[in-house]
Amino acid sequence: MKLSDEVREIVRREGVVARRDHPALSGALARLVRDGELVAVLPGVYAPAEVAGDRRARLAALRLSTPDAVLVGRTAAQLTFWPGLPGDVVECAVPARREPQPGFVFAKRRIHPELVLRHGALAVTAPSLTALDLCGVLGADVLDQVLRTRAATLDELHQALALTASRSGNVDRRALLLDSRDEPWSAAERLAHRLLRQAGIDGWKANLPVVLRGRRYFLDIGFPGLKLVVEIDGRMHQTDRGLFESDRLRQNVLVLEGWTVLRFTWRLLEDRPEQFVETVSEATCSIGDPRWWRGRSPTLEVQRASRSRVEK
Repeated sequence: MKLSDEVREIVRREGVVARRDHPALSGALARLVRDGELVAVLPGVYAPAEVAGDRRARLAALRLSTPDAVLVGRTAAQLTFWPGLPGDVVECAVPARREPQPGFVFAKRRIHPELVLRHGALAVTAPSLTALDLCGVLGADVLDQVLRTRAATLDELHQALALTASRSGNVDRRALLLDSRDEPWSAAERLAHRLLRQAGIDGWKANLPVVLRGRRYFLDIGFPGLKLVVEIDGRMHQTDRGLFESDRLRQNVLVLEGWTVLRFTWRLLEDRPEQFVETVSEATCSIGDPRWWRGRSPTLEVQRASRSRVEK
């Protein structure tokens, strides 16, 4: 076998080839690079020209070049709880400063050992820390995603915050975790929880698990004592046909099992929060104990809360 063919076989098998690992093939490797067949992904690590800019090739090159790197940020999220998150740049933490490289972000940073996981041959930050890292860029959406996928619990998020207590920005992270105390799975659910709390409506549980007709369902907002469920159609319902249809099938089962189902859209929560609160209030009053209603003005309370939210 020609030396150049040996290099091609290594690339076919491994995805990349590192010069330092194959000193006997350095001449053949140099020829393939000179001819444009191989391209440097990182210094001394090469991949076929047609895939050298792909994230997979970059990850393979990082594994050979910097085995002590820990993937962080978007890259860690893509490999753990958010595979559809856009971005091809590989973000990683390294123990010593490194020169910038195209397609990579190197940050000199030490990650607490309890917050590092293995993803195959690579190290990644735990989903709890990854979500906290991304809060500054993606806001509460990343917390909703990590909670919805059950990649991390609220307790694990608080633990990750405690293990990184000295970082700047933790005041904002802590505020977002406080707003996540009812574990919303979407921005729409987060807003609905906030409106219910501000209006003083209690007795509900977010993502309430119930078993109906042999199947386990998670209700967006459930009042178990009243058999009342509040379903929230977030932004994903506008584009995900399968999600839209599965929610309707679930609603049919709930109704047949004696549950009262209220359904609200993201736009209604945003534009008419007082109507959301009044409708839920009326349902709890008509189904259950009306005593909580006495002396309250939900419309006035939610209008004040809405003004406060806008002012913030």
